[in-house]
Amino acid sequence: MLGDDTTERRLRLLQAEFTQYQQRGPDPTGRTATRAEAPAPIDLGTLDYMAAVVTEVVKHTQAAAPDVAPYGGPLPGLYDWAREHTADLDEDRQQAREAMIYRQGLEHAIAMGDTTVVCKHPCPACGCWGLQWGEDEQKAVCTQHYCQDDEGLTHRWELKRLAYEYVAAKSALRSRAT
Repeated sequence: MLGDDTTERRLRLLQAEFTQYQQRGPDPTGRTATRAEAPAPIDLGTLDYMAAVVTEVVKHTQAAAPDVAPYGGPLPGLYDWAREHTADLDEDRQQAREAMIYRQGLEHAIAMGDTTVVCKHPCPACGCWGLQWGEDEQKAVCTQHYCQDDEGLTHRWELKRLAYEYVAAKSALRSRAT
């Protein structure tokens, strides 16, 4: 839909680079514990995250097209598979699929440590470009002092909302251009 393979490239990078076991240095206090077993040769947290990503895309695709067999191909082809099997859906459901894919792309970037992807989106409340990633709450936070909710707190946005706004804006631009 958007012609953007960024999400797929980020997933491929996660698979290739961020599943590698990272050797941790010695304990800075000089104390070391005797290990009863060797550490896992790969990062299990990243593998669990990638499995959850695949499961979400497969479930979403099968909910839209129940006769589709589970995905069994290579990881980089996952999003093309989902788009192929849901190409006949109405515009709203295709936008929902693209928003999910875009949100996962944002999540992939954040999982790799690139939180600047959040800064490239305007705040859904005030429209300013002052969003930053809030590590503690795992949400985008508007840094404008006047952008507050009803309780006087700074607006915080889930990645799902940013993805929805992004895909909706792209769809509106495309429909106006034709």
